[in-house]
Amino acid sequence: MQPKIVVGVRFREGGRIYTFDPGILHIGPGDYVIVQTSRGLEIGIVAYGPREIQPHELTQPLNRVLRKATRKDIERMEENREEEKKAFRICEEKIKSHNLPMNLVSVEYLFDRSKFVFYFTSETRVDFRDLVKDLASVLHARVELWQIGARDETKVFGGLGICGRPLCCATFLKEFSPVTIKMAKEQSLALNPLKISGVCGRLMCCLRYEYETYREARSRMPKEGTMVETPQGRGRVMELNALKETLLVQLDNQVVVEFPLEEIAWEGKNNQKEDLANAESEAEQGNPPG
Repeated sequence: MQPKIVVGVRFREGGRIYTFDPGILHIGPGDYVIVQTSRGLEIGIVAYGPREIQPHELTQPLNRVLRKATRKDIERMEENREEEKKAFRICEEKIKSHNLPMNLVSVEYLFDRSKFVFYFTSETRVDFRDLVKDLASVLHARVELWQIGARDETKVFGGLGICGRPLCCATFLKEFSPVTIKMAKEQSLALNPLKISGVCGRLMCCLRYEYETYREARSRMPKEGTMVETPQGRGRVMELNALKETLLVQLDNQVVVEFPLEEIAWEGKNNQKEDLANAESEAEQGNPPG
């Protein structure tokens, strides 16, 4: 099948990028465009493209870019942003008057002005039916409320991570992938919640970045506690350094020495290499290991 020409469109700063068919339009990064989505007409900014992709890479049917945004469209978008600020203040007041355990995060006023969408966080389920009715009567528009998680809230507000750089979620991450404590363990990180948690209070997204590299490196090494043979005699593995591919081994005389992986022998080493080679071979052929 022939490759398709697509552009990536973002509707909010730091938000997810969606793929669209530009048709015969000459558009590029930075251009504002009008597109049809499941929510109706929306205005967005082209984040990348045009570029070719293979049909099998598409995860959903392509909607077409209807047209380039006009000056009037952009003015309308700016007016909508001002309406969002007003709606935000109104909603905060209504939340207080209804005494609801909610934290309002952001508001969207759709480009076609068909409805307001309010996003909030809460530790519990919230019955906001009366709030919706109250807001609809004041704003004279349809109203939707959506409860979001801590990561989504942080993505909206942004900030700096412990690395000193702007948060990944607020800059380039399109969507959140699962992050587990196993990823921190695999990278030999101290399991201190203050050091491995992000601004959102959840495990840092960046724990996932190098996880596969560490996992592959550690799969070639003996586990901690394994008895091994070294150039200086028999000992027990105390610690692994996956990136340097070295091991700290406590010898029988209680001395701890660091050895390169290639100098170490242990029971099952050859079988471990064969299993790894078979898994890599199956992966190259497109077959999942195991």
